Amino acid sequence: MRYFLFLTLFLSYSAFAQKRVVVIGLDGLSPDGIRNASTPVLDSLMKNGSYSLNAKAVYPSSSSPNWASMITGTSPAHHEVWSNDWKRTDIADKSYCGGPNGQLYPTIFRAVREQKNEAVIACFYDWDDFGRLLEDNVCTVKEDRKGEDDTAQRAAEYIAANAPLFTFVHLDHVDHAGHDAGHGTPTYYKSVSKADSLIGTIMNAIRASGKADETVVLITADHGGVGKGHGGTSRAEMTIPWIISGKGIKKNHELSTSIDTFDTAMTIAKVLKVKPFECWTGKAIVEAIK
Repeated sequence: MRYFLFLTLFLSYSAFAQKRVVVIGLDGLSPDGIRNASTPVLDSLMKNGSYSLNAKAVYPSSSSPNWASMITGTSPAHHEVWSNDWKRTDIADKSYCGGPNGQLYPTIFRAVREQKNEAVIACFYDWDDFGRLLEDNVCTVKEDRKGEDDTAQRAAEYIAANAPLFTFVHLDHVDHAGHDAGHGTPTYYKSVSKADSLIGTIMNAIRASGKADETVVLITADHGGVGKGHGGTSRAEMTIPWIISGKGIKKNHELSTSIDTFDTAMTIAKVLKVKPFECWTGKAIVEAIK
């Protein structure tokens, strides 16, 4: 009798345990990169999760507008980050979502911190300017790292030791390959394969944390590219991958829902059971959730 009672309680706890989310954002990763490079880890995540290779960036297809959209749940029409030249001083006299002048448009990091005050929240990024897009006082650890290897390794070590409720990892080297050698070149595909390997390192860390069964992993990008650049409206620049995998996510499921990059914050909020800010305009991709 005690065994069955214990089993019932265990299964009940497992079903309703707080999920954790790890987002890995790959700067400049196009769906073409996944289709043509060797990506066994990404292939496995798609097989064991839900995915779209037809998700949409926002215009302009530059880094800052798209990273900002991804974490704020809305488009540049609302958060007003229109280019990589954007500075925090640009909002000194502006007010967003009823907040005080000069306050950033609220991010998913802030939503998690305000509603789950004791949560461990981690952010590791490989592009200096990413850090200016989110609040300074919401992460347990927020680190600007040097290079993709250092960024992925530091994220992996922290995840393995601390199993954060929410982790965001930004890797920049695929974009560098696109600018230096060109999208669709052997050098570009090699950089995508390296990104796949680094994702594998982070996946191993999730397993080492002992919380793999509670963790949802989301892989996406800010933009694609054409030739050695991006920023325009071409399909190659505006189309991005969006892959989500983990407990409670449909397996081997190609998503038919139209996905915008600002739907990412809404989906994270849905998985973490966090209420979105009313000024967010995205939608949770509920088609991916069982």
